Amino acid sequence: MKSPFTGKEMKPRYEKRSWKFRGDEYEYIHTSWICEDSGESFTTDESDMVSFLQVTNQYRDRYGIPYQDEIVAIREYYNVSASKMSLILGFGANQWRYYEDGEVPSVSNGRMIRSIMTPSVFLEMLNSSKHLLTAKEYEKISQNIVGKSRVDVGSRLYMCERSKENGFGQMDLNRLKNTLLYFIERIDKVFCTKMNKLLFYSDFLSYRLNGMSITGLTYKAIDYGPVPERWDRVYSYFDEIIQEPIVIGEKEGTILTSSEKADMSLFTDKEIYVLDTICSQFANCSSTELSRISHNEPAWLDCHESHARISYDYAFKLRGI
Repeated sequence: MKSPFTGKEMKPRYEKRSWKFRGDEYEYIHTSWICEDSGESFTTDESDMVSFLQVTNQYRDRYGIPYQDEIVAIREYYNVSASKMSLILGFGANQWRYYEDGEVPSVSNGRMIRSIMTPSVFLEMLNSSKHLLTAKEYEKISQNIVGKSRVDVGSRLYMCERSKENGFGQMDLNRLKNTLLYFIERIDKVFCTKMNKLLFYSDFLSYRLNGMSITGLTYKAIDYGPVPERWDRVYSYFDEIIQEPIVIGEKEGTILTSSEKADMSLFTDKEIYVLDTICSQFANCSSTELSRISHNEPAWLDCHESHARISYDYAFKLRGI
């Protein structure tokens, strides 16, 4: 970012601050850029949004309020329009759409939204609102609800506990698989060791730029660098991804291969930018090189002795990207 006064590039500054939101105080990492000549600091719409998300995600976590992507997924799961969702739940006419656009629900509305993940609860609410719908609308929506299961593992409704330890990302197995496929498709001979680091940098850069991780994975600092928790199981979830033992010179390892192409429609433009950035930065690094780079990260230096989980606050201290 360039200074509006001098036109010179400004350095980002990350500092811990507190923000009072709806009566509660939350800590977050504030991003700004400092003009060395004038001493003035600047933010962008994007950095302000990341600050807001850091705070409101903690608020959602504290009070059990669904996250923005969950609210979208719930409606799409039942195949009901946003206006009809508002009508059935007794919200204002456009309220559900506002929630999908990022407005944070009240505690009562948030818990009501979470409750309709149980189809029988949603059906009961539909029946209570039957008089507000035409017979055709009621019949169509009720048919969409009947036979649904509460949690469809592998779908967009695969819920997990979200916190700063997983970057408040939703652990969606389909998105995780396609993140792996993205790197396998674009990088020659992706060893498991290298994939561990590619995932780490992707998730932490996404948190720094977008306020949320891409995969929802948690990471630990082990002797070989930051890795997804239970990383050895992560790569065995998917039949489409083959773990192939390989010997190069005197070194043995396991590379990940697949004939399947990544479905990039699952990712936002901002997430694709992050994946492309990581690929451009590290595609030509060997596994050994990338491990060495990751060993310079405060995320690893501060946590590796205890093999602790790595907080996503370390996203704002990344050195390798």
